[in-house]
Amino acid sequence: MELEELTHIDLFEPPTRTTASGAGNRRGRLCTTGCGRPTAVCLCDHLPSPPIETSTKIIILQHPHEARHKLSTVPLLSKSLLHSQTLIGRRLRRGLSPFLDSLHTLAVSNSNIRPNSRRALFLFPSCESSTAIELEEFVSRSRIDGFDLENLVLIVFDGTWKHAKEMLVSSLPFLSNFAVHASLKCDFGVDGGSIYNSELILRREPFGGCVSTMEAVARTLRVLEPNGVAIEEQLLRVLRAMVMFQASYLKPMKPRPKLVNKKMMRKMSDVEELKNENSA
Repeated sequence: MELEELTHIDLFEPPTRTTASGAGNRRGRLCTTGCGRPTAVCLCDHLPSPPIETSTKIIILQHPHEARHKLSTVPLLSKSLLHSQTLIGRRLRRGLSPFLDSLHTLAVSNSNIRPNSRRALFLFPSCESSTAIELEEFVSRSRIDGFDLENLVLIVFDGTWKHAKEMLVSSLPFLSNFAVHASLKCDFGVDGGSIYNSELILRREPFGGCVSTMEAVARTLRVLEPNGVAIEEQLLRVLRAMVMFQASYLKPMKPRPKLVNKKMMRKMSDVEELKNENSA
């Protein structure tokens, strides 16, 4: 199968969504026809309608534990983008996605395809097992080589940073055959912030530049898509709404006295007594 033929394969079914009218506003009830969130924090009115159409296809590998996390941004991301697919698992491998299998088969059968001209990217900071190229540099090199950036496939990992790294490493034997490792700019020397740190701390990040899955995809599409700036803003608008809803339900933290164990208290008491004896 030629490379051009694959550009016409679309195995992504558009997500269906209707409004949450009549769902009620009782606490604990879920919006079953729209965003899937509790009706008290329903985001149906903030989701793009219709979902955003992009030339880039997005595949999200979500860790099974993250799929149960209340603050996961993946469900909102999937409902906001037309060409988005979520896979639940701990690694990418043959048999998990027919679409990725087709890319793998094409790359293996066409060993003369240059790495820079591959149609898939997987997004993650550089690590010991794999060195990433910064997204802007990948785009710049592709344009210099005359490679068309349309119809790219973006693969992202969703989970805690520990889980996501494990997912990446275990997926490399499969991914490295047909995808380029790319990353957004990160500062490993700076302690991380959180989702919209200036507005609300939701989840702590390991180092500067780390962001939620939804924000990472938004930033990437800003670079890859012709109308990327508008797409990024639409996705971030949904994320801001989610953050603000969560802010209204967080209880203020009460200051707690620092706990000191008994052994430490005895040691401090002994030191104080010794000082008093010496002064006498």
